[in-house]
Amino acid sequence: MYLLATDPKNECRDVIHSRDTDLKIKVFCLDKERFSADPNEIQLFGYADGKLYAFETIDIKAEDALDVVGAIQWYAEYLEFPEMEILPEDPRPGQNIAM
Repeated sequence: MYLLATDPKNECRDVIHSRDTDLKIKVFCLDKERFSADPNEIQLFGYADGKLYAFETIDIKAEDALDVVGAIQWYAEYLEFPEMEILPEDPRPGQNIAM
């Protein structure tokens, strides 16, 4: 079971919360805001209705890592786009270049 915290002033500032664990995931709308990945967190990406989203955990704990995909799938259903493909890397050109 998941809950969603939304920012009424910014539709791109959702945070998914698990009711049963400490899992929290920030949602970023990549067509409207900048995103810099935190190397200590898990990031996944997905397209829904032509928009690219980034999902980044907040203070991830090892025991919560397995719930990340389920939480994103729940969010995709919330967006009424359950067929969202969840991607392990940022699909934007030039975003996955090793330095």
